[in-house]
Amino acid sequence: MSELRVKAEKLDSADELAQLRAQFVLDDTVYLDGNSLGALPRSVPGRVEDVVRRQWGSLRIRSWDESGWWTAPERIGDRIAPLVGAAAGQIVVGDSTSVNVFKAVVGAVRLAGGGREGASGRDEILVDATTFPTDGYIAASAARLTGCTLRPVAPGEVLEALGERTAAVLLNHVDYRTGRLHDLPSLTAAIHQAGALAVWDLCHSAGALPVGLDEHGVDLAVGCTYKYLNGGPGSPAYLYVRQDHQSRFDSPLPGWNSHADPFGMTPDFTPAPGALRGRVGTPDILSMLALEAALEVWDDVSITAVRAKSLALTDFFLECVEAYVPQGAVESVTPSAHAERGSQVALRCDGAGEVMRRLIEHGVIGDFREPDVLRFGFTPLYVGFGDVERAARVLGEIL
Repeated sequence: MSELRVKAEKLDSADELAQLRAQFVLDDTVYLDGNSLGALPRSVPGRVEDVVRRQWGSLRIRSWDESGWWTAPERIGDRIAPLVGAAAGQIVVGDSTSVNVFKAVVGAVRLAGGGREGASGRDEILVDATTFPTDGYIAASAARLTGCTLRPVAPGEVLEALGERTAAVLLNHVDYRTGRLHDLPSLTAAIHQAGALAVWDLCHSAGALPVGLDEHGVDLAVGCTYKYLNGGPGSPAYLYVRQDHQSRFDSPLPGWNSHADPFGMTPDFTPAPGALRGRVGTPDILSMLALEAALEVWDDVSITAVRAKSLALTDFFLECVEAYVPQGAVESVTPSAHAERGSQVALRCDGAGEVMRRLIEHGVIGDFREPDVLRFGFTPLYVGFGDVERAARVLGEIL
């Protein structure tokens, strides 16, 4: 047995999160794609069956009250809140990440008094030029709606780009392609110093590392729940609105679910108090309650411990890649510094698409991003060090 396999066994035996693996439905493959779709928690199928057979099948419409369907968006938001460093009452669950990005960016411009109807003179939105494409598309639409100019900039250029015209800045906490972790505290502080509002996309950080929304004064944030939060394919996203912004948050998508009196059916809109004004239409109950069941695995789990294991997993993977993969065959595009690394490792190599296909054939599941990037996501709740060693060893054999 190689030294690295022995080291993996020792690390697994000392892993304080190792027992959580039993709470997921897994097989003998090495699953390193939780940064795209998390594994299925064992509690979910039974809960979904209950929702379908009893709550919907027997109680039917009574379940809006008796099964708590109506309050699910804010109740589940409060379960997510500790994972992103937020107090209760600031997160509402529902809609997709894209829809919530639109609400957040337009809402941020309005909070800043910007756009064509604003009096502040702030008519520019900065967006992460390296962002996941949808964020850029949505930001462009938000700019057209508000009469702002959209200015794409790399996260490292934000400080120089900020100015008196900046109304809002939309950034990704972790770059989806490279796994680079951006400095949320310092960037948020700089955005505030310039008089603008910070909107953060947490899709690739929530559930993998501490975020500290309240601690760092983030204005608005969005995120999906099907990656490190393991909510299931297409599970609803969430919107965070900081407490002191809520009374002035003007959503561009007011719906009957965000009305102060939703069953009053009045023609005039009066926004609900608090984060509830981030709701729009009828909640997607089946996927929402599946997410609620999935979040139970986080009970009594320290996000600090999750971050420590994440860094240990990615460190060990890079160590194993260096040992097993022929020199020069791959290049890591993920920063080596812990302060700059999310919970994934991206490796550039020739023929990456074919390499990933062969990895999958050999029981190592990651994913491929054009043109030449192999992406490996490490979900600390169920990925072990033995998985890491095996993945790197198989990669080395293929190359």
